[in-house]
Amino acid sequence: MPTVLVVDDDPALRLTLRRLLEKAGVEVVEAEDGQEAMRLFRANLPDLVICDLVMPFADGLQTIMRMRRSSPSVKIIAISSGGRSKAMDLLAVARQMGADHALAKPIERSHVDLIVDFCGRGSGGPTPRTL
Repeated sequence: MPTVLVVDDDPALRLTLRRLLEKAGVEVVEAEDGQEAMRLFRANLPDLVICDLVMPFADGLQTIMRMRRSSPSVKIIAISSGGRSKAMDLLAVARQMGADHALAKPIERSHVDLIVDFCGRGSGGPTPRTL
């Protein structure tokens, strides 16, 4: 069973993603900030990380860079809602800093199937345009 680490300071979003991903047969580990995410990342070695970019303590960009250095092959999807244009700018930076893909919030139900599919594949996962 693939494992996904969901990193977001919004408990409602984490709960929603947990429920949808678990229904799809994915094990979910949750972190509310970048510090907790790194601890859980090392302990669980997830197949995929879904990481918010704007969080307290250690922001998502720092967290993504640390995860990428620690495990170059881990798949990472950055998420953000910082206003449509600001979110797109942040998501573009996240891609430059090591995220494989980026999604603007709100995460839609249709994205969950793509996330699950990406989690189960190697580098041949969905293209950024798909997500």
